Amino acid sequence: MTVEIKVPVLGESLNQATVARWLKQSGTYVQAGETILELETDKVTLDVPAPAAGQLTYDLAEGIDVDVGQVVALIDETAPPPRVAPKETVDEHAPEPALAVVDDAPPASPAPQEAVSVKDDRQEKEPFIEHVAEGNEGERRVPMSRLRQTIARNLKAAQNNAAILTTFNEVDMSAVKELRAQYRDLFEKKHEGARLGFMSFFARAVIGALKDYPILNAQIDGQEIVYRDHVNLGIAVGTERGLVVPVLRHAETLSFAELEKRIADYGKRARKGGLALKELEGGSFTITNGGIFGSLLSTPILNAPQSGVLGMHAIQERPVARNGQVVIRPMMYVALSYDHRLVDGREAVSFLVRLKELIEDPRRLLLDI
Repeated sequence: MTVEIKVPVLGESLNQATVARWLKQSGTYVQAGETILELETDKVTLDVPAPAAGQLTYDLAEGIDVDVGQVVALIDETAPPPRVAPKETVDEHAPEPALAVVDDAPPASPAPQEAVSVKDDRQEKEPFIEHVAEGNEGERRVPMSRLRQTIARNLKAAQNNAAILTTFNEVDMSAVKELRAQYRDLFEKKHEGARLGFMSFFARAVIGALKDYPILNAQIDGQEIVYRDHVNLGIAVGTERGLVVPVLRHAETLSFAELEKRIADYGKRARKGGLALKELEGGSFTITNGGIFGSLLSTPILNAPQSGVLGMHAIQERPVARNGQVVIRPMMYVALSYDHRLVDGREAVSFLVRLKELIEDPRRLLLDI
């Protein structure tokens, strides 16, 4: 029996994907459940498993666009599995084998196997080809991935459609650093798999500030403003494939430990391309941390249709004035980009001031004051 492998349902409003990488060669025997193909969509990379055991055949090259429901490969269940050669027994008393004689004649070519052709029912497309443009020595041209095209399109649309403005402040990280140093070991011991990082403090501070300034958790929809009584917090993650923003749904209900575990899990799976589409949808506010790459200051772009994005940056020891004295403190610049069509400067600046208060005195996070 021949089993068809089709492009699965990809998610809301996604009808096409790209053949990113074949993990098994055509003509090889595969086991049921083995991942044979990676499909790249506008948002994530999906693994396609073999639905049955048998001989796999396909003729679609990497880089080809395919539709939902399209047949991309076949599995012949009647094909016998490869034989496993029996282990040879060694006679310790047998004489040493003679040295092999080197034959200069080339080995005979194996007879070609007949492949099962999987045809595209649409017009046949050109396969993925990496080439160097003629006359431009030292250059290399490759097609943009679907994810990179989507990132480019969405960021440009955000700039074109929203009135993006950025306001800045600086945060003294002394209290958070002292709290982490004092309780990190106990925290990680009690909450196995959770590290007490800076991101959970900022996530909780953002949630608290959004409670006071809910307009930054809202969005414009036509002629209406959509307010939310919950926070679906996006955490931007940089991967080799591009930037993705997994969403912590109802983040206001999560504890420090739950935030840390979820953020770590999202980051790990994002870098491996293992996020599900539903984990990337429905965000209401985003945090991005350029500080992990050494950024000291930036103006983040909105993740449309959201109205606000917070940019964290590198912590740097700097001289600051405290009670008439110059002291050295671990300082971080923070940036809030917002949609000025919806959010006024007073609200944006007040949001950052509130976030600064919560980070500089993290006891406020626990007491909700």
